[in-house]
Amino acid sequence: MKLPLNSIFILASTALLLTSCELTEVTNPYVTEERFIPSFQSLQTWLNGVRRQASVTVGTVVEFSELVSDNYFNNYTQSSKVFDNPEINYFDQDVANIQASIHKLMEMSKFGLTKLVPLQTGDVNQEKAELLFYQAYAHILGADLYVGLPTEALGEIKSPLQLLQEAISLLEEASSLYAKAEDKDACTILLARCHHRMGNIQEASRFARQAATSPLTLRQVQYGTQNGPSNNFQSAIFSSTTNSFAPLPRLDFLDPKYFHQTATVFEDEKPIAIAKAEEAFLILAEAAAAQQDIGQTKQILKDLLNDVISKRPVIMLDDSRDTRNGGNRNDYPITEVSVKFDEQTTAKEGLVRDRSKGDIPAYKVSGTHVTSRDIDAVRTQDDALYLIYLMRQEIFIAEGRRMTDLGIRFPISQREQLSNNHVTNEHINAIIPDFIPGNRGMDDFVYDKSSATVTMRHDMNKVLVQNKTSPYVMPFIN
Repeated sequence: MKLPLNSIFILASTALLLTSCELTEVTNPYVTEERFIPSFQSLQTWLNGVRRQASVTVGTVVEFSELVSDNYFNNYTQSSKVFDNPEINYFDQDVANIQASIHKLMEMSKFGLTKLVPLQTGDVNQEKAELLFYQAYAHILGADLYVGLPTEALGEIKSPLQLLQEAISLLEEASSLYAKAEDKDACTILLARCHHRMGNIQEASRFARQAATSPLTLRQVQYGTQNGPSNNFQSAIFSSTTNSFAPLPRLDFLDPKYFHQTATVFEDEKPIAIAKAEEAFLILAEAAAAQQDIGQTKQILKDLLNDVISKRPVIMLDDSRDTRNGGNRNDYPITEVSVKFDEQTTAKEGLVRDRSKGDIPAYKVSGTHVTSRDIDAVRTQDDALYLIYLMRQEIFIAEGRRMTDLGIRFPISQREQLSNNHVTNEHINAIIPDFIPGNRGMDDFVYDKSSATVTMRHDMNKVLVQNKTSPYVMPFIN
């Protein structure tokens, strides 16, 4: 018997591959469903494959969504040449690949839950909880990144709201099964994220307060074994001889987040965070700002600085090879310069590193240039929202989160449209809010060498505040 289209797999040692909703069927005559399911350690073997797929999915999401955002621009790489514009078409192969990767994670988790867990005789609550967690995370990615997605082959298109509601149910069940506090804490952070995205200020605050009691919670996906997967984003920003992705100059001090310090690169590939306690504090601060409680907002942001970010690891790193030597811009500043966030703002120092002078600090989990003095200067709701979204951008850089904060969403892929009659015209159009500048405007800057000053064309956090009532951004305000 063949596995159904959404659950077909090839087993080769411990490497597992699964088709997604729109991929071609693959079969292996030597590893059939009847042989694999009752085999020794089939659940654990499958779970290892799900973990690997989670890493692949997150890596794919980070690579392309960071390009769409104002965090990084394509300075050389063969990755999308149009996402920087941003130009996002349903027939773009990258749109299809991201969707396929999310669907693989969704379907692999579901297969483990429905086909393997019920056959186990021992206590498999922890394995079941982890599969539920990854299935929920795939739903969250679909909700955050796409106009909608099906959750089964040729199925109806679920809206972002529906995807988040399903993710909440999955996370609540996972949390009830997990035994370790750190696993429950990761679920709680994601529950707060779901309710934040839905605009549920009371529920999001409740889960965020609970998560904030464990201020160093950190859940990551792993990279760097001989069997893979590799952290391709690490290669793009650090390991490759050409610096493929370059950060917006005002974010230069946070790059690279992922790097290697050993000669054997594949043994030193950094993990990527998918849930961390910083988010709980940011959600609480945004809730307070939405309710015009500026004093509480400021206190929460100070707690974030003192209790979380200041305790995250900082490594001194030799990054002298990085000369931003891509081909799309040859005017990237590589010495210490002043930075203006737009034409109207005062220049700031220390945001662009001169990497030739010696080791630089590298922030493996979170970093920000925001200080207690900046927080003390907050006077209005707009001041608070600006600082919160600036800190969100800096704290979540290189984690694939910024595109969602900007209100941009991918369309459903053409591959899905051609095979699934539930896909309508509304599903094949990307959401790019009208306040998003085109022609690479989010990534653009002017470097005045005579004054050693770099000026951003647009301060996108200021733009977000100006458009805070848009249905695409700042969910607590709408």
